[in-house]
Amino acid sequence: MTQTQSQAVEPCAVDLTVSELPVATAEAAEQDLFTTVIEPSGDEESGADPSTEESNPSGFAGFGFSEALLKTLDEKGYKEPSPIQKAAIPELMLGRDLVGQAQTGTGKTAAFALPLLERLEGRSSQPRVLVLAPTRELAMQVADSFKAYAAGHPHLNVLAIYGGSDFRSQIHALKRGVDVVVGTPGRVMDHMRQGTLNTSGLRSLVLDEADEMLRMGFIDDVEWILEQLPEERQVVLFSATMPNEIRRLSKRYLSEPAEITIKTKDREAKRIRHRSITLQNSHKLEALNRVLEAVTGEGVIIFARTKAITLTVAESLEASGHDVAVLNGDVPQNQRERTVDRLRKGTVNILVATDVAARGLDVDRIGLVINYDMPFDSEAYVHRIGRTGRAGRTGEAILFITPRERRFVGNLERAVGQAIEPMDIPSNAEINESRLNRLRHRLSQAAVAESNEETALLQELIQRVGQENELGMEQLAVAALKLAVGDQPLLVQGDEGWLKTPARADRRDDRSDPRGRDRRRVDRESRPPEDNMMRYRVEVGYRDRVKPGNLVGAIANESGLQGRMIGRIQIFDAHSLVDLPKGMPEDVYNALRRLKVMNRELQITPAS
Repeated sequence: MTQTQSQAVEPCAVDLTVSELPVATAEAAEQDLFTTVIEPSGDEESGADPSTEESNPSGFAGFGFSEALLKTLDEKGYKEPSPIQKAAIPELMLGRDLVGQAQTGTGKTAAFALPLLERLEGRSSQPRVLVLAPTRELAMQVADSFKAYAAGHPHLNVLAIYGGSDFRSQIHALKRGVDVVVGTPGRVMDHMRQGTLNTSGLRSLVLDEADEMLRMGFIDDVEWILEQLPEERQVVLFSATMPNEIRRLSKRYLSEPAEITIKTKDREAKRIRHRSITLQNSHKLEALNRVLEAVTGEGVIIFARTKAITLTVAESLEASGHDVAVLNGDVPQNQRERTVDRLRKGTVNILVATDVAARGLDVDRIGLVINYDMPFDSEAYVHRIGRTGRAGRTGEAILFITPRERRFVGNLERAVGQAIEPMDIPSNAEINESRLNRLRHRLSQAAVAESNEETALLQELIQRVGQENELGMEQLAVAALKLAVGDQPLLVQGDEGWLKTPARADRRDDRSDPRGRDRRRVDRESRPPEDNMMRYRVEVGYRDRVKPGNLVGAIANESGLQGRMIGRIQIFDAHSLVDLPKGMPEDVYNALRRLKVMNRELQITPAS
């Protein structure tokens, strides 16, 4: 497989380029793997090699795609394939098994979706492609991508299946005929066991974010699914990291796979400075106002988890005198476009948004991205922070995390390939310095601005006031600055004692190895849940060989919660205690009561 250098891929926060010569290692040969290591290019200006552009097909045309697919890609603005796409698509078009190791946000969904769709011919009453994803959000996202790429193939049907959605409607859709199924392991198993998902005609299986499935305790489920599939099938595995368990899985179930590894270019990755602030939820709004005061950014995007939070944050910022716009799922498309245009032109400087804005939002002037809430996964983080540091500029990304969320920071660091530095909430002194600097900048700009008729009138006014009141120019200048500052105090002088109160960290990870589980059991059980959480009892425990990952995965699939939104888990001999967010809908609660883990119903009840 010969690689050519490609241009930088704009949608990715980390610029990746392809080396001219793939490296096949001796170790890979021993593993019967054809290994392509795609190194960062040394070309400082571009990833493209002009000498090869004329002799090689450009863009996606060189893959042998149909005219219908090429038209779809052109309509969507896809010009040049990313490194992972250049390496993976030719192998998948040949029907080979493949192991791809690449960070999130590198275009891996298109890398497997495009060739698999292209190889689907005619109609079929049975699914021919199955994609397993660790979360319902990723499953929906991947399914949407398949649908978008299949726009030129109207006969192809795509279905997402996951916990928390209506089981019967999924059965009806499967009966009508589906070509591509994207689902979470638990829900896929449910359909296979009930005979509603027929995999006898399956040609390809994709394991997306395999390391995340391992982390969430799904690997046993994945292996069960693999063992039920036809012997003759193509298996594609993508993972950001390659822990031993994932490597074992690939050796056991993949046949002489091509192996592709994407390496990042440090120079490009470091265009964005990553920092984090650890704080309690109750201090977030105050901390946000302080960050906006102290950290200057030409344009700012604040990402929040829900639509309700975007409104709360926007109202708080407006009350503090900021000009703010909101972008969430309730905002009509035409209004979204106007909002983005205002942000692009600079008529609004702060945008508060859900992840609906994380993809496809191209505004070069964004200098700061604030993750007000921890993103659902590392891919969401990559896409969020990818809104800054664009067009060769530098940018900043600041992440708000609670003490409980600190353990997930490592996943984000691995996704971007650099450290996320801890930072303190800005102090009064830092805010005051920033205010004075901004005022000095505004004053300098006004002083060197070209004179016009209005300037002449202002000069005449100053002279008249000076003469009438016998004031010098310095006194008049100070008075003018006071008018410019307005009624609000120029300097912050409030209490900042709370800034120095360290955020409480969890003393231990209650999802750790169960060995030594009897130690401090009383303390663990007596510790109350956090304010936004409620404790539940489930009737499975150590005697059922249940592990924290089993509970996290099952509950996440059925409830639609992200794994990190599930709180403390305490496993005992015959039962377990699980902290879940307050306000759980009744239908979700009832579904969890019937949910089985290790072949036993949870029978969830509020813990007394």
